[in-house]
Amino acid sequence: MRKYNILVFLLVGFLTITNAQTKKITVEEIYQGAFVVERMQALRSLNNGRQYTILNKDRTDGSTRIDKYDYKTLERVQTIVSSSDLMGVENFSAYEFTKDESKLLLATEVESIFRRSTLGVFYVYDLASKSLTKISDTKIQEPSISPDGKQVAYVAENNIFLFDIATKTTKQITSDGKKNSIINGVTDWVYEEEFAFVKAYEWNADGSKIAFLRFDESNVPEFSMDVYGSELYQKPYVFKYPKAGEENAKVSLHMLDVKSGDISKVELGEAYYIPRIKWMNNPNKLSVQTINRHQNHLKLHAVNATNNSVDVLLEETDKAYVDVTDDLTFLADDSFIWTSEEDGWNHIYLYSEEGPLMNQITKGDWEVTSYYGYDQNEDRIYYQSTENGSINRGIYSISSSGKDKKELAIEAGTNSADFSSDFTYFINTYSNTSTPNRYTLHKSLSGKKVKDILNNNGLTSKLQEYEMSTKEFSTIAINGNDLNMYMIKPKNFDSSKKYPLFMYQYSGPGSQNVSNRWNGANDYWHQMLVSEGYIIACVDGRGTGLKGRDFKKVTQKELGKFEVEDQIAAAKKLSELPYIDEERTGIWGWSYGGFMSTNCLLKGNDVFETAIAVAPVTSWRFYDTIYTERYMQTPQENASGYDENSPFNYPELLKGKYLLIHGSGDDNVHVQNSMRMIEALIQANKQFDWAIYPDRNHGIYGGNTRIQLYNKMTNFIKSNL
Repeated sequence: MRKYNILVFLLVGFLTITNAQTKKITVEEIYQGAFVVERMQALRSLNNGRQYTILNKDRTDGSTRIDKYDYKTLERVQTIVSSSDLMGVENFSAYEFTKDESKLLLATEVESIFRRSTLGVFYVYDLASKSLTKISDTKIQEPSISPDGKQVAYVAENNIFLFDIATKTTKQITSDGKKNSIINGVTDWVYEEEFAFVKAYEWNADGSKIAFLRFDESNVPEFSMDVYGSELYQKPYVFKYPKAGEENAKVSLHMLDVKSGDISKVELGEAYYIPRIKWMNNPNKLSVQTINRHQNHLKLHAVNATNNSVDVLLEETDKAYVDVTDDLTFLADDSFIWTSEEDGWNHIYLYSEEGPLMNQITKGDWEVTSYYGYDQNEDRIYYQSTENGSINRGIYSISSSGKDKKELAIEAGTNSADFSSDFTYFINTYSNTSTPNRYTLHKSLSGKKVKDILNNNGLTSKLQEYEMSTKEFSTIAINGNDLNMYMIKPKNFDSSKKYPLFMYQYSGPGSQNVSNRWNGANDYWHQMLVSEGYIIACVDGRGTGLKGRDFKKVTQKELGKFEVEDQIAAAKKLSELPYIDEERTGIWGWSYGGFMSTNCLLKGNDVFETAIAVAPVTSWRFYDTIYTERYMQTPQENASGYDENSPFNYPELLKGKYLLIHGSGDDNVHVQNSMRMIEALIQANKQFDWAIYPDRNHGIYGGNTRIQLYNKMTNFIKSNL
C-alpha cells in the first residue's frame, strides 16, 4: 500500500463536546428548524451614514414595520412606518427609499415567478405627509421610483408603464409586449437565471431618461412541463427556454425620453448579449456591457444619451470566457473601478473616464471575492479576498494607488462586510466551521471593533448536546494539483477499524465546497451520517474556483471530464488509507453535483459502489445557452465535448447502486434529464432506484418534501454503503 500523501494545514473543530453526550441529529430536526442560525435582518444604510433601517415583524400582531437604528448605539430610534397603521394594506415584505429618502416603495402580496422574478402589489409612502398611494390595482414587476421622487416606472404584462404619484395617472410607454414573444424592461428566463438580474431598465441621474432592454423571443423554442396540482387534469406550463445551440432572444437597447415619451434604439453593433446597463454620474452617459455568444469577448461601451452615439471604453478577451462583473463603480469624474482576471487572478483595476487603464490596484496570487465600494473622501477601496488562504475570506482596504493596504477583519474563517453609506462603519459577519454567524460593528478606516451585535451562542450550546465531529481541512495531491479537501470522521474514530467513505461535491466552474465557514443543512446531515459510522469527504477538483484563472478554466469545452477524473482519483487515494473500506465508497451531489456523481459511478465503476444524484444534468444539450455555451461552446461546434461526458450515453457501465431524484416542476434542470437517464438504464437492463417529486422545482422543497427526501437518501445509504 502506497504512503498516503495528504498535508493537513488547518484543523477547525466543528464543536467541542464531551464523550458523555451521545444525542444524534435527525433529519426531522434539520428540516423542522431545530438548528436555525439567527441572522441579522437585511439592513439599508441611510444617506447620513450614521443610521440604518431594518424591516421587522411584530411578534404580537404579526404586522411589519420599518425601523430606524443608530450605528453607534445599535438602538432603535424610530419606527418609520408600520403596516398596522396603513388602512387596507397587507404586511409589506420589501421596501426601497427614494434617492432623497423622502418616500418609500412598499411591496405587498409578492409571489414568485422564477428564481429571482416576482409579481406584487406596490405602494408609495410619503414620509412627511404619511400619505399612501397605490401604484396599480393589478400585480406588477420591478417598480422603481424616479430620482426626483415624482414618478414610478414598472413593468406589467411585458410592457413598461410610468405612474405619476401626484396625479395618480398612468402612462403606457411600450405596447408591443406579449407573453412568450416580446418583453420590455425585464429579462427573459435565461438572462434571469444566468446573468442574475430581472429589472432590465434604469433611470438616469436626473430622471430625464430611461434606458431599457427589449427581448424578442419569438423564435426561441418553447419548453413545456406538466403541472399536476390537485385538479382532475394536469395543466401544461409553457415558457421560452433556449437550450444549448438553439436560438436566443434578440436583445436590443432603447432610450426613452421621459418628457416627450419618444423612444429611440441604440445601435451597439454585434452585441449578442447585453448583460449589464448602468448610468454614469453624468445623466447623459450610459455604460453598457456586451458580450459575444461564446462569451470570450466582452466590451464596455459608453452611450451618449443626447444622440445615442457609442464609444468603446474597454475590451476583454479570453481563450475560454470572460466573467460579467457587477463591480463597475463610477467615481465623481466618471473614471471607473473594474474587476478582472486579466493577470490570472481576480483583481481590482482603475480606468480613466475615456477608458485607458490608470492602475491595477490589487495584485497577487489570490482572488478578490467581493468589491464593497470606494470612499472618495478617504481614497479607500474596500474589498473581500482570499489573501489569508483560498478557503478563508478577509476584509481589506487599499488606496486607489494600490498602496497602504489595511487588514480590517482577517480572523481565519469567513468575514463579510456591510458598510454604511459614508463608509464610517461596517458590520462584519463572521463564521467558521465551529462558529455560527457572529455579527460585530467596526470602524471602517481602522477595522477596530466597536461592539458585538449578535451571536449564535444559543445554537452552539444546543449543539453541545449532540454527537458532532471535527471537520479537518487538508490538501490532497491529485493529477498534479494540491486540491483542497475536508474530512469528517466519527467522534469515536478508531484507526484500526474500517469505515465506509461517502464523498460530497458540486464541482461546477468557479464553485467552492471546501470553505472555512458555517454551512447549513447538508453539514448537519453529514454529521448525522458520521454518527452512524461513515466518513465524509469533500474535494474541490479542477474547474472549481478561487485558485486562479487557469485552474478554474482548465475544464473548458470538456465539462465533466477533468472534474470526474479528479473525484475518481481522490476516491482511489483515500481508499488507500488503512481505516477506509475500499469496498464501500459512495458519492453524492445536487444539480452539477448530480451530473458529477452519476458520471463518477459509471466511469469510476471500479472505485465507487454507490451514488446519489439529485436534479442532475445528464446532457449539456438539455441545458440553457448562456451557462452551457460559456463553458462548452455550442453542440454544433463541440459535439464530442457534449456527448463523451453525457452519462446516458454509457448506461452499460453501471455496476453499483444508484439513486436518481428529480422534481417534475424543475424549470432550471428539466426532469427531461432524468427521464432520458432512466430510459437509457432501462434499455441497458440495469437496476436502480429513482424518485420523482411532483411539481417540485430545482430545490425540491415544500411541506414535508425535504424530510421525506433526506430520509430516502439516508435509508438508501444505510442499505447500500
